[in-house]
Amino acid sequence: MFRLQDFLNRVIINLNLQTMNSYTDNETIRQLLESLENKGLNKKVYSDIIDEEGNQYVDLVQEGGGVFGIALVGYTYIMEKAGIRFFSLAGTSAGAINTIMIAGLGKIGDPVSEKILDILARQNLFDFVDGSSSLKRIVQRYVDGKKCVTFLAILNSFRIRRYLKRHLGLNPGDTFQEWVDENLKNAGIVTLADLMQHRQKVPKLYHRETKAEIQREAAIQIITSDITTKSKITFPGMAELYWPDTNSVRPSCFVRASMSIPFFFYPYVVENIPDAGTTEDPGMPKEKTRWHKHTGYRGKIPEKVHFVDGGMLSNFPINAFHRPGMPAKPTFGARLSTWRKEAKPIEKLKSFPGSMISTMRQLHDYDFLLKNDDYNKLICSIDCDAQEDEKGNPIFNWLDFNMSEELKVKLFNLGAERALEFLDDFEWEKYRNSRS
Repeated sequence: MFRLQDFLNRVIINLNLQTMNSYTDNETIRQLLESLENKGLNKKVYSDIIDEEGNQYVDLVQEGGGVFGIALVGYTYIMEKAGIRFFSLAGTSAGAINTIMIAGLGKIGDPVSEKILDILARQNLFDFVDGSSSLKRIVQRYVDGKKCVTFLAILNSFRIRRYLKRHLGLNPGDTFQEWVDENLKNAGIVTLADLMQHRQKVPKLYHRETKAEIQREAAIQIITSDITTKSKITFPGMAELYWPDTNSVRPSCFVRASMSIPFFFYPYVVENIPDAGTTEDPGMPKEKTRWHKHTGYRGKIPEKVHFVDGGMLSNFPINAFHRPGMPAKPTFGARLSTWRKEAKPIEKLKSFPGSMISTMRQLHDYDFLLKNDDYNKLICSIDCDAQEDEKGNPIFNWLDFNMSEELKVKLFNLGAERALEFLDDFEWEKYRNSRS
C-alpha cells in the first residue's frame, strides 16, 4: 500500500510539473528569454536601488481584470528574469491577488513568479465559481456566447432573484478565500502580523551611484470599495476601521474584499465594527480620528460594512507610491486592458451598464495620469481585451473561470511578451529627466 501511494504521489508531482512546464517551457517563452539575453535586457539599468547581488528594485502596481490576472504572472516572470525585484506592492482585484502572493510567498528580493505559477497551474479556477451548479452553467454559457442564455435565465429567475435578494451576489467566494489562506499558510503566514513581520525582511539595498546603503520600508496596498460608507479603502493601512485587533486578521480578507465582482460574488461583509453606533467628534483634530482621517466619513459608524470590487473606485491605483521630486526607483504598472484606446458606440441596452461600470472603474486613475504624464512611461499595457481570433471575436473573457489550459498559456505568454517589449523600450535616464 505504501509503495502504491508513493507511486501515485510521484505521478501527481510529474503531472503538476508538466502543467507548469506548459507555461514556462513553450516556444514563445523560450524565444522571449533568448531575446532578453541577446538584447542585454538582463543587464540594462531600470532603477538606482540595487542589492548585493545586483538585482534592481522597483515598486509595482497591478490592475484588476478577473482571469486576465494570469497575464500578470507572465509579466512578473519576465521582470524577474531581467533581474528586477519588487519592493512596495499595490493592486486591485486580480492585481490584489498577485500582490498578496508576491508579498507572502517569498522574502523581498526572492523571485516568486514560478511559485505563483505552480500554484495556479494546480488550481481549477472554475472552483472559485462556488455558487449553485445550475447558475454556474448559465454563467458559463453567457461567457462562452452560447444560445438560450436568456431562456435559461428566465427558467431560473426565481433562484437568481432569491440569491441576489439574500446575498447580493451569486457566488459566496469562500473557495477563493480558503485557497488564499491555504497558500499563505504553506508559506508560514496566517495573520496580518505574520505578513508584516515577513515584509520586514529586507535585503541590504544600495544606491547605484552613491553606494550609500538605503533604509526603506516596503509598503503593501490592496484596494477595495466600502459601499456602506461610500469609501475607497486601502488595506492593510485602514484595517483599524473594521477590526479591533488588526494583527489577527487574515490577509485573505483584504483580497476577498478587493475581488468581490458585483453580483458575480457576494459582497464581502465585516460585522461588529469597532465603536459602531457612535460618531467621531467633529471638533477633534483629523490626525486623532480614524474614520475622518482615513476616509473623510463623518457619519455614524455602522454595525457592519459591505465591500465590493476595488475596481469600482480604483482599478489601477498607479498613484499608490507617488512622491514628488526625483525617485530613486520607479513605480512600474501592469495594465490588463486597452482602456480609452477607442470609442465604443452605445447602441444596445446590454452594452449600456458595462460601459458605465467601465467608466467608473477607470476614471479616478486616469485623472492622476492626466496630471502626471510621466507615469505613462512606467506602464506596461497587456492588451488582453484586444486579442481577437480570425473572425474578429475576442479570444479572452475576463470572467471565464473555466478557461481552457491552452488559453491560460496564451494569457501568460501575452503578459510575458508585453513585459519584454516594455523593458526594451524603457529608459531609466530619460524617465529621471522627465521627472526633473
